[in-house]
Amino acid sequence: MPVEPDAAIEITAFDWVPGFARGFVRDLRPRWACEEIGLAYSERLINPAGPRPEGYYAEQPWGQVPVLKEDGLEIFESGAILLHLGEKDERLLPRDPQARQRAISWLFAALNSVEPLIFELSTIDIFAKGEEWAELRRPSLMAFAGQRFDRLADALGEREWLAGPFSIADIAMATVLREADKTDLVSGRANLAAYLARALSRPAFERALTAQLDAFRETPQPAAA
Repeated sequence: MPVEPDAAIEITAFDWVPGFARGFVRDLRPRWACEEIGLAYSERLINPAGPRPEGYYAEQPWGQVPVLKEDGLEIFESGAILLHLGEKDERLLPRDPQARQRAISWLFAALNSVEPLIFELSTIDIFAKGEEWAELRRPSLMAFAGQRFDRLADALGEREWLAGPFSIADIAMATVLREADKTDLVSGRANLAAYLARALSRPAFERALTAQLDAFRETPQPAAA
């Protein structure tokens, strides 16, 4: 489903990020969800290199993306947005009560039990690379992350998806696992590697990724005066 300028759903995204972040900004998650169910959306692109648009901090307290707007609703945080979109279609969130709660539980697990470790690792490997504290912290962080990924691999087992059918839980988890691409946390666990490959081979993911990449400028816009 292409981006449609007049669509009822609007997703805020950045119009530029550094090369290492391209394809990983969190507006990818609602884009992917919309693509899975053929739901048209429009983009509101903002400049990350300058002041946020007037009133934006009232929509997103930290000035981040995404924000979703629909029929007078404003929602921030990608997990909350995924829940909102999941309510629209059982292809994103099962209607069976237990399956629904399992999917919601895994959504929260991806964002609270797995992603913070990957975020800390990225801080060490990218933003604090070469600093003494980062080099001292990395071994213990990798050991702890390895234990957590072992538990994730055990919980997934031989299932195709986390909560039965494909759901918003898999959108969240797959986008998190992608962030560990420069480690063996995923590649060193065969079922996690296969799970991630399945998710990223879905046409909806490929369309969402293309849409995000197409929105980026080659260079950042000048900061507003």
